[in-house]
Amino acid sequence: MRVIVFFDLPVTTEKNKRDYRIFRKFLVKSGFLMMQESVYCKLAQNSTVADGLVETVRKNKPSEGLVQVLRVTEKQYSKMEFIVGQNNTCVLDTDERLVIL
Repeated sequence: MRVIVFFDLPVTTEKNKRDYRIFRKFLVKSGFLMMQESVYCKLAQNSTVADGLVETVRKNKPSEGLVQVLRVTEKQYSKMEFIVGQNNTCVLDTDERLVIL
């Protein structure tokens, strides 16, 4: 399962810019990978883990702007089409490093 976070945050004031930086750093430190500007994605082992990720995003959301979260299955994610551009293969974004305990 994948958790995709889309956000559109204002950057007009210094506080807005600071909130943007803090939120983006939170996503990166939480293991989200940037798909494109303001779109980040993370692999989740199951729906329970995905629910936890959504809750942490909710707790760390900035006070202003729009943050949206989408959960998709791995099968749905694999059907993504690249209309313009290409997939960046230098980023390891698969479940091959997944360790099941």
